[in-house]
Amino acid sequence: MAVDLTPGPVAAELAERTARFVRETVLPVEERHRGVSTEAIRRELQRAAREAGILAPHVAPEFGGHGLDMRDRAFVFEAAGYSLLGPLALNIAAPDEGNMHMLEAIATPEQKERRLRPLAAGDVRSCFAMTEPAPGAGSDPSALTTRAERVPGGWRIDGRKWFVTGADGAAFAIVMARTSGTPGDAGGATMFLVEATNPGMKIVRHIDTLDESLFGGHLELFFDGCLVPENAVLGEVDEGFRHARVRLGPARTTHCMRWLGIARRAQDIAVARATSRELFGSRLADLGMAQQMIADNEIDIAAAHGLILQACADLDRGGSGAQSTSIAKTFCAEAVWRVVDRSLQICGSLGVSGDALLGRFLREVRPFRIYDGPSETHRWAIARRVVRRHETATAR
Repeated sequence: MAVDLTPGPVAAELAERTARFVRETVLPVEERHRGVSTEAIRRELQRAAREAGILAPHVAPEFGGHGLDMRDRAFVFEAAGYSLLGPLALNIAAPDEGNMHMLEAIATPEQKERRLRPLAAGDVRSCFAMTEPAPGAGSDPSALTTRAERVPGGWRIDGRKWFVTGADGAAFAIVMARTSGTPGDAGGATMFLVEATNPGMKIVRHIDTLDESLFGGHLELFFDGCLVPENAVLGEVDEGFRHARVRLGPARTTHCMRWLGIARRAQDIAVARATSRELFGSRLADLGMAQQMIADNEIDIAAAHGLILQACADLDRGGSGAQSTSIAKTFCAEAVWRVVDRSLQICGSLGVSGDALLGRFLREVRPFRIYDGPSETHRWAIARRVVRRHETATAR
C-alpha cells in the first residue's frame, strides 16, 4: 500500500504554526539557557503553546488536543523538534507523550480523568519505570525482576529501577512489575500507577548522563514495600507486556520525529556557515568536500523522514509496526548522529565552541542509539523477522 508523504490539512497548518512558534518563542529561550529547562521555563513555554493552540496535539480533543494520527504527528513533532525545548513546550516530550498515548488507549475512564487530563494539560508530569539495573529488564524486557504481590486491598511492589526519565518532579510513575512467572518469561508483567508521594517509592540518585534536555533527568528508584490499591492496576493483571506494546512502537517513532527536527536544525546551521565562510579563495559551500557532507545530510534526512512515515502508516493501519518501527528507529538514531556530526565538522572551530549548540546537539543525540533499544538489539530483531518470513514462505 502506498504511503502518503503529505500531511492532512489540519496537520499542515498546525506544523506551520508550530514551526513559527518554535522560531519566535522557543529558540530565544533555548539559546539563553543552552537547551536546559527549569520548571518555571516549562510552565511558561507550555502556557504560550496553549495560547497558540498547539499544546498536546496528539491527544484527543476531549483532553485538549487535536487527535492527530501518527502520520500527522510526524510533521508537527518534527517542527517542534527543531529546538531541544520545542517538544517540552508542546507537551510532546518523552516520557509524557508516550504515557499519554498509552493512557488514552488502555486506562479506565476514572484513570483518564485523574491521570491523563492533567497530564495533557501540562499541570503534572509523569515517568515510566521499566528499565532495571543488570541483570534486570533492559533491552530484554522479559528479564523483569521487580515483583508485585497481592496483599489485602491491593498490591505490594518491591524492586529497583533505573534510567527512569523524568522521575524528578513527576506526579506519578507507571511501573512495570512481575506478577507471575520468573525473570525470562515472556509474560506475567503488570503495569501499576504509583503516586510520587508513595513512601514505598524512593529516589536513589540522579544518574549522570551525556544528555541533559530530557526534563526531570534519569533517575534510579527503589521500591521497598510500595503499597498500591487495586485500582492502581493499568490494564489487566499479567498483561503488562502486551499493553506496553501500545506505547512501544509509537514512542520509538515519535522519538525519531523529534530528533529529525534537530538534524534539520544542525543542517541549517551548517549550510548558513558554509555559505558565509570564505577560505582558500572561495566559499566553503563551493568546495567539494563540504558539498558532499551537505548532500549526505540531505540524503540522511530524506531517508529518515520516509522511514518514519512508513512506520506511521503501519501503526495507523492498526498493525504492530514491529519491523517498520525497528527499522526507522535504527536508521534514524544513526542518521541523526551523522547529520549533527557532519554539521559540526563543516562549522569547524565554531561547531566545537559554545557559540553554537552543535556540540550540545551531539551529546543529546548520541544516547538515542541506546535508548528505546540499542541499534544492535533492533538489528537482531529485524534479522529474525526476515529469516522467519523466509522460512515460512519456503515451507509452503
